[in-house]
Amino acid sequence: MPHQPVPPAKRSFARALRREMTEAESKLWHELRDRRLDRIKFRRQAPIGKYVADFVCVEAGLIVEIDGSQHADSETDRIRAAELHARGFRVLRFWNDDVLKDLDAVCDTVIAYVRDTNLQPWR
Repeated sequence: MPHQPVPPAKRSFARALRREMTEAESKLWHELRDRRLDRIKFRRQAPIGKYVADFVCVEAGLIVEIDGSQHADSETDRIRAAELHARGFRVLRFWNDDVLKDLDAVCDTVIAYVRDTNLQPWR
């Protein structure tokens, strides 16, 4: 996955998202940052193409998205996932409630997907 320059507006948008993370994003980031989760390197609010991924592990080609209920059955999310998949990423989605109520299960799932690049997301 070759690195491409990020337009200044996209970089500013990503920075703003980092400052204004949701409660669920902040809680998961606390586990992912500084290689705390099984020594896996993640970046947060990372620009990828025309999108900004909540969390990305470039080495495993895995994007982790934390969604609210507005994303239920979203055609926009399907298009976004297809474009990110075309760039070589798998997109793993969790609901905010999953993170807030069962963080351990979310972290265990993320580890499994990083360690087994053949696993494909279920939604």
